[in-house]
Amino acid sequence: MSVPVGRFTKETLISGRPTRIECVDISGQSYSLSRGLITTIRLEDEWFEDVNDPELTIAALKNAAVPADIFSFWQRPPEREPRYRFHTEWESLAVLPVTTFKDWWSKQIKPETRNLVRKAQKKGVEVREAVYDDEFVAGMTAVFNETPMRQGRRFWHYGKSFETVKQQFSRYLFREDLLGAYCDGELIGFMMLGKAARYGFVGQIISKLAHRDKSPNNALMAKAVEVCERKGLPWLVYANWGDGPLVNFKRHNGFHEMQLPRYYVPLTLRGHLAIRLGRHRGWKALVPTNVKHRLKALRSRWLNLVSRG
Repeated sequence: MSVPVGRFTKETLISGRPTRIECVDISGQSYSLSRGLITTIRLEDEWFEDVNDPELTIAALKNAAVPADIFSFWQRPPEREPRYRFHTEWESLAVLPVTTFKDWWSKQIKPETRNLVRKAQKKGVEVREAVYDDEFVAGMTAVFNETPMRQGRRFWHYGKSFETVKQQFSRYLFREDLLGAYCDGELIGFMMLGKAARYGFVGQIISKLAHRDKSPNNALMAKAVEVCERKGLPWLVYANWGDGPLVNFKRHNGFHEMQLPRYYVPLTLRGHLAIRLGRHRGWKALVPTNVKHRLKALRSRWLNLVSRG
């Protein structure tokens, strides 16, 4: 029996900008297409749900002639052992096992990190669960508009108005907890902690550079561990493992690298050739790590020069 495939478009944020994307609906699950030389389709909310039936999905995509070359899906944390025989590669995630806050505090982090959390408290930083009201959104907007550059690149959300921030960040509140870091009544940092059924997910974590000396991000992470314990979430995931200074922050806060299987299923001859030639992950995956680091450094220097001019 063929499975009906519904097609539609919707607006989402890509690199901080509203963008309309093509989607299909298969058995109540939404999949989005990423077009390019190779068009890939994957579950739109793959951090928050699993593909219910990969074989059924593949058959539906082929029968409906969905214009995609490759179907990609993965096993979410903590399922590390491959369950399917499709072409498999590995995703490196930053994952923190959560038992109790006490264990995290005494066994999973080093004294330097504990000192940073204590420093935040001594400097008057209070982290609490927040409500998405106008006061909180105004604080978010102020954090976003502090500087046009972060981590050596243009900051996606710089220059956005109160109304834009309120609209764009309200869409997933049904599955997020808001954590705010306050100092003297001012919101100096916040985290959007996603609830992905079997783990917590660090969505947005950001603080004002002017208050960097108060270590608000470390205080926010400590609160996130506390919330995960209370809600019975045995893992806290901080996106991909990555590289650079952010990896050090993850490591210092008890995260470790976990590799999980990602599957690539060709739907067309172009898809078969792309996987065989290693082109299915896009051009960025082909650039050597040392070259990436040099390019990022050049970009950072260029943007600094432009911003000063």
